[in-house]
Amino acid sequence: MATRIEKDALGERELPADVYWGLQTLRAQENFPISGITEPKLMIDAYVLLKKAAAQANTELGLIPEEIGRALVQAADEILAGNLRDQFPTDIFHQGAGTSFHMNVNEVLANRAIEILGGQKGDYKLVNPNDHPNFGQSTNDTFPTAMRIATRLALQDLFPVLDQLAESLAQKGREFDHVLKSGRTHLQDAVPIRLGQEFSAYAHTVRKCRKLLEVAAYEVEELGIGGSAVGTGLNTHPKYRFRVVELLSEYTGIPFRPAVDMREAMQSQMPMQVVGSALRTLAIEITRIANDLRLLSSGPLTGFAEIVLPAVQPGSSIMPGKVNPSIPEMVNLVCFQVLGCATTIDYAVQAGQLELNVMMPVMAYNAVFATQIMTNALRQLDERCIRGIVANEEKCRWYAETSPSLATALNAYVGYATAAEVVKQALRENRSVIEVVRERGLLAEEQIKEVFDPFKMTEPGIPGRQE
Repeated sequence: MATRIEKDALGERELPADVYWGLQTLRAQENFPISGITEPKLMIDAYVLLKKAAAQANTELGLIPEEIGRALVQAADEILAGNLRDQFPTDIFHQGAGTSFHMNVNEVLANRAIEILGGQKGDYKLVNPNDHPNFGQSTNDTFPTAMRIATRLALQDLFPVLDQLAESLAQKGREFDHVLKSGRTHLQDAVPIRLGQEFSAYAHTVRKCRKLLEVAAYEVEELGIGGSAVGTGLNTHPKYRFRVVELLSEYTGIPFRPAVDMREAMQSQMPMQVVGSALRTLAIEITRIANDLRLLSSGPLTGFAEIVLPAVQPGSSIMPGKVNPSIPEMVNLVCFQVLGCATTIDYAVQAGQLELNVMMPVMAYNAVFATQIMTNALRQLDERCIRGIVANEEKCRWYAETSPSLATALNAYVGYATAAEVVKQALRENRSVIEVVRERGLLAEEQIKEVFDPFKMTEPGIPGRQE
């Protein structure tokens, strides 16, 4: 194998001649063989986008030679197009603040730019990883900036999936609006509700979660690039940070904005915690909805069996014909993972000290990973579950019409105590509430028809009375 020699502050080392990463990346591979998980595609994209904007801005401001700036921009564009993706081997668990991955990016860009300029990889007299792709920059301002860009790009993919899921749930709400069923509280029979009302409520929940994520997205759009080492902007042109943010907005179509206070943007990674918190809320609410779907579809003979989920695969290796709620189960698994990611982000965000939070690598990975798996899970929930749900209308109506909780409608006419006696008798004698009411002569026949109209029980008002 052909090799090349590179030198850093710790000495010289030999590395493969054909790789685009350099000595600092080699040291990171030796020091941090932790998980085997490397930086996600979006984090690579975000860092390279940032480096492209920095190279363009520094070239325009006359801070790096024009030919080097052009070569760095071309190298960045090649990576963004999908090239050299195997040149980022740094484990996600590496040295604090993200220096290893940052230098991995600098080295790959520098070596590709060297080639573009006609040189050989490792000839850092042409393009130096620390001096050119990194001019006026530090890990301390670039990593939090790249982390926020990556997170915002991930959220960009989640929003349309949430919108479509909410619409599919709302559509089921309209489709099932005529389906009467028994409500349940404490997992016990409750007054009637329409199946469509339950699904419409799910749609509203998803839309409310989206609003929380919109707030989170706004928070990570504030970028502290230009702060350099401690947020003071040392070694940067006064116009640099504004131009970089402007270029990033042009590249992505996302309204990024410069940090109001660059020190704050480096000391506090609160925007990442806001993202984690919004993802946690989404995971909690989606877990609840998935659990409802599993419960409502339980059976087919010994459960509720009020809805039928699409059959996507056999449910048992031993029980023939068994079909499980496989998609909602998968969604539960994802939601539990997202909760763990959000907790990791919480701990990492509170670990900042003085001018820097060095726990950013684990924030970045968990925010992007959680957002991406949630996006994929909700897409599958929508397409392979929600859209194909069918109501078991006969079973729903039977539950609604035989539930002893129908006696609640009696409260306004005979009082709570008498209504409770009716329920006890109905359950003791295995009879319907209406039969007991009729036997006791508590209501006239015409009143019975009005008071016990189940559909009137699913809207505000007192059944049997004209308001």
